[in-house]
Amino acid sequence: MIVQHSFDNQDFSIAMLGGGQLGKMLLAEAGRLDIKINVLDPNSEAPAKKGANFFKKGDFKDYDTVIKFASNADAVVIEIESVNVEALEELENRGIPCFPPSRILRIIQNKGRQKDFFRDHEIPTSDYKKYKNLESLKVDISKGKRSLPFVWKIAEGGYDGFGVKIVKNLKDLDNLAKGECIVESLEIIKKEIGVIVARDLNEEIIAFPPVQMEFHDDANQVEFVTCPAEISKNLSQKCTEMALSVGQSLKTNGLLAVELFILEDDKIVVNELAPRPHNSGHLTIESCNVSQFEQLLRCACQLPLSQVKLNSASVMANIVGEPGFEGLVKYVGLNDALKIDYAKLHLYGKTQTRPHRKMGHVTIISDSIEDARKKAKEFKSILLVQSKNL
Repeated sequence: MIVQHSFDNQDFSIAMLGGGQLGKMLLAEAGRLDIKINVLDPNSEAPAKKGANFFKKGDFKDYDTVIKFASNADAVVIEIESVNVEALEELENRGIPCFPPSRILRIIQNKGRQKDFFRDHEIPTSDYKKYKNLESLKVDISKGKRSLPFVWKIAEGGYDGFGVKIVKNLKDLDNLAKGECIVESLEIIKKEIGVIVARDLNEEIIAFPPVQMEFHDDANQVEFVTCPAEISKNLSQKCTEMALSVGQSLKTNGLLAVELFILEDDKIVVNELAPRPHNSGHLTIESCNVSQFEQLLRCACQLPLSQVKLNSASVMANIVGEPGFEGLVKYVGLNDALKIDYAKLHLYGKTQTRPHRKMGHVTIISDSIEDARKKAKEFKSILLVQSKNL
């Protein structure tokens, strides 16, 4: 039974599992609202350490560590999926609300369970099949039960393009992870869209405007996010409605990032879900009247959700480590990059860089998407993330 707390920012505290850049940005909003957040992360130099009310170095995958850390909190939030679900379940049994709930995280942690949920709730998604391991997939291929090409995804632990590969020939199977995986049909995708929804304990649900995600060809990670998405008003409304429907079907609490594909025939299918703040929502800090991070805090503190209004067009660009550089980070061209008008830079406080590691992002506010995209590309070409030891 979840206990309904009356919010008092002098006594209310949130336990956050994970202390990466998402946590750092959540802490920035929490500081503005004078909300106390304690952080658990195994990295003693985690980005969220500096702004935390209290920081504990520890393993958020360990049951006892999570229970001890969060047992006196008024609410628990996560900024990474790979936390101990059994610990969240026990905290809920003690009356502490978790965002997301343990039952939702249990589904989303595994891509096969995600796809089964879509199927069982008649949510449109790509055709798929689950495999216990890579060897069983190879057997299906050898027997002619699985034809190439297809999309391979690791069932658990994938992030930022890791764990996803388009398999075009048998040689592509050589370097794949050996464990549980899913295979999806290879779709012809016109647009990749993201919609973030917030749903509170009173079952109120509100969506942010759909954004368009553009991916880096080599790294298979988001490079630019555009808001509003460059799609018709009708398609935008359908994307929003689908995201809200998924959130209601899950009966989740907190944030839910819904990744969608718009196919050649304008059919919309759900790709994946993330039950936390999402890279596609970073631009809400500057472009909307309320950010994804504030909405999560409103959920956790049982405060009313805010209606969402887009204030201006914007483009967000991820700032990532340059290929060929690894080690202690060095930012080259920062002074010149910050001469670009209406550029809002967020650096995540990571001391070590490596190729394609997310080190920050920049959001460009403009009257037009075209101008914002031009400035975002210019900013990325000027500010380079390199290392001091090379």
